[in-house]
Amino acid sequence: MRFAPCSSLAAALALALIGCGGGGEPGAGQKPELTVSAAASLTEALGTYAEQFPPARVRLSFAGSDELAAQIRRGVKPDVFAAANTDLPQELAREGLVEPPVVFATNTLVLAVPAGSDIDSLDDLVAPGRRLVIGAPSVPVGKYTRKVLARLGPERARRILAGVRSEEPDVKGVVAKVAGGAADAGFVYRTDALAAGDRVRAIALPARLKPDGSYGVAVVKGSSQARVAQQYVSGLRSGAGARALREAGFGAPPP
Repeated sequence: MRFAPCSSLAAALALALIGCGGGGEPGAGQKPELTVSAAASLTEALGTYAEQFPPARVRLSFAGSDELAAQIRRGVKPDVFAAANTDLPQELAREGLVEPPVVFATNTLVLAVPAGSDIDSLDDLVAPGRRLVIGAPSVPVGKYTRKVLARLGPERARRILAGVRSEEPDVKGVVAKVAGGAADAGFVYRTDALAAGDRVRAIALPARLKPDGSYGVAVVKGSSQARVAQQYVSGLRSGAGARALREAGFGAPPP
């Protein structure tokens, strides 16, 4: 497995992928290379899956789902696109850029705070001086966050948003600022809070507020490794990929 640069180097990755044209053809006796562009929240799970996928050498590129979709629209051709929502893969399918997508996992939003924080609930976010970090409105974690806040009512939402200090391009940026003490709290996926270990504490949101996000995946049209890409996608729903997702804390897709 080889990891490509993360979101901070997404533009450089895009140029590299344009130049190399996705997975490419393997030489004699070599495994094909499969390029997977995936939401940052999938970093740990897909890293594990890559080590357990014998048909190919998996090259992983992680960033915000919106940035990866924009790369595909600009002509970048990974073999597989996995997003933290279902909207983006469906949009790309309607545009003729990917094959029909499937749902392969679910996730839940939580409030993450630094270990040892005195914050215990959403009510604590309205205190003066609280520093909140959230996802940008264009990325799935940012959209889910805004859904939660909208359900609190306009006045409470306004008071909480007044504490926002930054809007990050992907969920890993939110986690990093909370874990590093640059923010008092941030809305992240449960899986990312788990991956951060004892650096952060996850606070569950009330059931009436929390959105359960579904993840969509599709084979990119024009992939030179379409058959292997489809095997990879199938493994996310049942097989080594599904096991890696469950171990990382993701929920199963709808039957």
